[in-house]
Amino acid sequence: MNWAKNLAMKFAMVTLALLLGCTTNMDYYIVGTGTDTVSETVYETVYEEIEVPVYIETEVPADPGSIWIDSFIQPQSVDGVDILWVIDTSGSMGRFDEELLTGIEAMLMALPDSGWRLAMLTNDPSYASIESQFPLVPGDDIVDAENMYNSMGRGHREEGFDASYEYLMNNEYAQTWLRYDAALLVVFVSDEEEQSDDHFPTVDGFVSWYQGLRSGSVFLSSIVNLDPSESLCNSSSAHAGDRYIEATNHFAGQIIDICFEDWSAGVIDAATRLEPYEFLALTHEPIEESIRVFINGALDHDWYYSSTDNTVYFTVIPGGNDLVEIGYRYYPEEEHGDTGDTGL
Repeated sequence: MNWAKNLAMKFAMVTLALLLGCTTNMDYYIVGTGTDTVSETVYETVYEEIEVPVYIETEVPADPGSIWIDSFIQPQSVDGVDILWVIDTSGSMGRFDEELLTGIEAMLMALPDSGWRLAMLTNDPSYASIESQFPLVPGDDIVDAENMYNSMGRGHREEGFDASYEYLMNNEYAQTWLRYDAALLVVFVSDEEEQSDDHFPTVDGFVSWYQGLRSGSVFLSSIVNLDPSESLCNSSSAHAGDRYIEATNHFAGQIIDICFEDWSAGVIDAATRLEPYEFLALTHEPIEESIRVFINGALDHDWYYSSTDNTVYFTVIPGGNDLVEIGYRYYPEEEHGDTGDTGL
């Protein structure tokens, strides 16, 4: 009863395949000799992979807040600072004389008791190259500053980048007092766009040259016309100091609206940024657990946050020329409607 045995085997294997959840394919062929014929069934088991979705439940905050980044480039420890105020002396600038002298006085009062020198020059390169007044030094006051301002050469070319180059590189008198082991701060003041076309027709060219001075211990601030959408001035976008602003942003410097009545706060900040940072007051009140500190792009843990004064303190002081970025989330609605903006 071979046929009965074969039928029993077939039933058993089909049953097993169904239990295993497999697909069974059957192939038939004939073997034998003479008049005897034998039928044999071969079974092949095929396994199929089935993708089963897995759902993971996570809790997402209803309002994670807005993102903000406060940042700075760490100054190097240096022996003193040389400061240049490069001032637009064209006719339209006369209306800003009071704000200019008040700003310079604020800087004089904010600077340390020793180690600094401050000079003023026009942003006309032809006059900047021959300016020959000895700089203000500790002990000088606003009267001395006003005398220097009234005595400096005046031109009508509005080329702050080229004027800086001519004074620093080609002015023979300047070489008698400039110190190449000191930091350098340049403050541009103008109500017009920067128009250099000799040494620095591009902003990148100026930035490349300037950052190579003083072993990188250079700083930049600008008191200029902002874009009309942001400025207090009643002027067109053609007068915005975009080139000054672009260069200043590269060095994370202070940018002050020239039409703001009091430049003191920004000028003081520019003066105090010459010393290495040991802490940084945050712009907004953060969601504390969201704070992250990065130094040159790498996550850093050598700091702590004080909610009392909304300040991050560094337990290991970042090195000179390090880019320090402090990112966090905050709730704008808790700051009287200030929606903020993401920084750089």
